[in-house]
Amino acid sequence: MAPNISRRNFIKKSTAAGVGAALMGPGSATESMAQTGGEGGSLPVVISSANGLEAVKKAMELLKAGSDPLDAVIAGVNIVEDDPNDMSVGYGGLPNEDGEVELDASCMHGPTHRAGAVGALKCIKNPSKVARLVMERSNRIFLVGEGALRFALAHGFKKENLLTDKAREIWLQWKDNLSTHDDWEPPKDKEGNPITHGTINCNAVDTHGSVAGVTTTSGLPFKVAGRVGDSALIGAGLYLDNEVGAAGSTGHGEANIKVAGAHTVVEFMRQGIQPEEACLRALQRIVDVQKRTAKWYGDLQNVNFYAVNKKGQYAAAAIFSESRYSVATAEGARRLDSAYLLKKPAAPKK
Repeated sequence: MAPNISRRNFIKKSTAAGVGAALMGPGSATESMAQTGGEGGSLPVVISSANGLEAVKKAMELLKAGSDPLDAVIAGVNIVEDDPNDMSVGYGGLPNEDGEVELDASCMHGPTHRAGAVGALKCIKNPSKVARLVMERSNRIFLVGEGALRFALAHGFKKENLLTDKAREIWLQWKDNLSTHDDWEPPKDKEGNPITHGTINCNAVDTHGSVAGVTTTSGLPFKVAGRVGDSALIGAGLYLDNEVGAAGSTGHGEANIKVAGAHTVVEFMRQGIQPEEACLRALQRIVDVQKRTAKWYGDLQNVNFYAVNKKGQYAAAAIFSESRYSVATAEGARRLDSAYLLKKPAAPKK
């Protein structure tokens, strides 16, 4: 925490009920807020971030047809990667500071425990497919930048311009508002509100209890060229164990990387902790790290986790309220509210 802000004042400025508990120490918030048990409990099941409603529908359709769970989740997120209206993933994603779209993705296959990932990949709109090829066609896990592009081209991918007119317009607007004080801070829209950065994580368990997961993103809008967030990092933006379950994340990558978030969630589930509480406990660790330098709780960067265990129990949770997630079960696909540690702070007065 900043030297000029006491722990007491930090908590006093946190206006939501339960905020004090969330800042007191590991486990305090999760013990008071986590529901007993977990939703679901039947197979197959697919869980994703809120922008993945069509993705979970597609993945569930393939699971019911007998597809491998990794085939299912990658086909699901390809819908979002191909959608120019989702400006946080694939084609149409917001570019880096130089106006170039750089994509990150990772995938894991539970039955074999293999993994693949790419980072800072340009000109290829489906990085999830390339990540899978890294897993299947090499004895490496993570390729980045020019090397990842050469690997994709060698396997038949074609270069494409990923910067849409809409994304370019937003980038130019950001350039117009730069100042000597920006220092690569998160960008803001015309009203001065931060532009949120999204991602899609999608995890599935098939009828046999086999697990797979994928996370794909265009990353932080207007990021420093070459920046790679948590989405491409096995153990941070995605992790699974076929004997336990799967977890993935969206939100502020740097905050999540510091606690190896997805791995942490899976390890909590390994202990028999239900998915919702596992997510909340991992989020508590992120809060504990961030509060060392934050001046008040509104300075905390938001992170979301999505988790499913081998039994088909699932949940999602975020540091701040008002987050949602997508899930598909035998009853169909729908969006649900995520659990959370803290009430979302009110927008600052202008």
